Amino acid sequence: MNIQIFGTKNSNDTRKAERFFKERRIPFHFRDLTEKGISKGEFENIKQVIPVEELIDKEGKQFLKRNFAYMVMDIEEELLNDPLLFKTPIVRNARLVTVGYKPEVWKEWLIIY
Repeated sequence: MNIQIFGTKNSNDTRKAERFFKERRIPFHFRDLTEKGISKGEFENIKQVIPVEELIDKEGKQFLKRNFAYMVMDIEEELLNDPLLFKTPIVRNARLVTVGYKPEVWKEWLIIY
């Protein structure tokens, strides 16, 4: 398994995702979205599985701070320019992707591998 976790260190769900994989001794690569965003290629792979509208955190601080609730915008462009708009954690296992805390899906991944 090649697990990647995209999130922020102060996100409870991101920390729970890290703990899920640590407890099962599954190595993962963590990418802190406050330091570095998601590359265009990674974003393309993610959006093949998850619709773009489901990737943006409409209840998040950054979304509210930028007043996007009342604006028409290009979601893809905004997500690439401001990675703090993503719902977290985004967990990738090759072509499989989840958004949010989804231990039931991750357990299925363990069975497959």
